[in-house]
Amino acid sequence: MNLPRTAPATAPGARPRPRNGRASESGNAVSKALRILEEAARTGGPRQLADIAADAGVLKPSTHRILATLAELGYVTTLGGGSYAAGPRMRALAAEVVSESTGDVAAELAALRTSVGQTVHLALRSGDHAVYTHKVEADLPYSMASRVGMRLAMHCTSIGKAILAHLPEKEIDEIITARGLERRTPNTHADPARLRADLAGIRDLGYALDDEENETTIRCLGAPVLDAEGYPVGAVSVSTVIFLLPRDELLGHAPALMATARRISALLH
Repeated sequence: MNLPRTAPATAPGARPRPRNGRASESGNAVSKALRILEEAARTGGPRQLADIAADAGVLKPSTHRILATLAELGYVTTLGGGSYAAGPRMRALAAEVVSESTGDVAAELAALRTSVGQTVHLALRSGDHAVYTHKVEADLPYSMASRVGMRLAMHCTSIGKAILAHLPEKEIDEIITARGLERRTPNTHADPARLRADLAGIRDLGYALDDEENETTIRCLGAPVLDAEGYPVGAVSVSTVIFLLPRDELLGHAPALMATARRISALLH
């Protein structure tokens, strides 16, 4: 995600500039926060605290404090090992801005809902979990308990597994270690080896299936949303109640789901 850079203030006698030419600790608090946000949200995957601080021209202690606040607000996400990336609120805001000229995320999700006749979600990664940013309810006599802002576990949801499957092995290990593999239903992959086997299949197929792994009677299909470098930033899902839509019929919606995920990926670049 490329964001316009703010011009740093300069003054005679300022401290030596870091490698990008910004004076250390230059500018007011808002300027510092914006520069740090820009650096954390740069393309190329997660960024280390030291690199963000150096490129933003802000001392590490201040950078760490500002990043902590931005993480609480959802504008950045912490990924472990001192690395940061754009958070769900930042990506949702970017999607709204981008949609003005290149398309509309909400319209893509609504079109998918019309095509499949089931509830559709978009969630974006935030650290070791995902967060719903959009929900388009099906026109059916029931409603899903999901809501925008709800957090999702990675190991037992179609959205979470679609994201996990496309992460580097080190990040998968960190998430499993940090969150564990809580058994939500009898179908949950609570064994790391079983989960990894599932993730390998997801990478091959291009979509993930939550077969009553997070909630009994609920089955979901998920496809990853990737940034320009192929790094997973979120996923789109189709959700249904098992007694209203057979498993094979849900799987039949995979091509439409993956096509929507690819289009939304392009909107978020």
